Amino acid sequence: MDITPISPSSLVEEVADRVDAEPRDSWVRVALDGAPAARPGDLADALVDPLRLRGREVLRVLSADFLRPASLRFEYGRTDPESFYTDWFDYKGLVREVLGPLAPGRSGKVLPTLWDSTIDRATRAPYVTVAPGGVLLLAGPLLLGRGLPFDLTVHLRLSPGALARRTPDEERWTLPAYARYEAEVAPARVADLVVRVDDPRHPALVTAP
Repeated sequence: MDITPISPSSLVEEVADRVDAEPRDSWVRVALDGAPAARPGDLADALVDPLRLRGREVLRVLSADFLRPASLRFEYGRTDPESFYTDWFDYKGLVREVLGPLAPGRSGKVLPTLWDSTIDRATRAPYVTVAPGGVLLLAGPLLLGRGLPFDLTVHLRLSPGALARRTPDEERWTLPAYARYEAEVAPARVADLVVRVDDPRHPALVTAP
């Protein structure tokens, strides 16, 4: 593997350029995949303005707004890593309400949030229509290897040690789920773009030799 250090600002421009290189006659569905400690939502935020400057409409969506009801997430307890890996996120809802409507020839009508996990009920958010050529930035963990239809995938990679150090104590129970993700999905092998973020101040692009 070739590892190329890059500044955070240059990383944003690099990703924005790759997104903007996609065709403009349909939508671009981008996965920003990474554990919360990798801050995929922060990268999504940073990409919004650069993409708009490139003439792209942008919709930012968090997978955390597509959790399943508590009765399903917590069936085996609130800190079960297997349930977190298999049962927490509503992947069918993401396809139905977000990714599917942005497939070529579809409506572009998207539901930006589905479930409020704080009150454990639907958000009742209004639908928004994204014009063709617009970009969806879907940020969150465990997005790859699920059969989700993306046009570009970015994986923010943390070494196991960095992930453990940067994960808050109250969330360390999720670490076995990320270990399983590495073993079963190998996201650094399947993503279109891999970024090492062990130190968020000094990211690095990872490319195959």
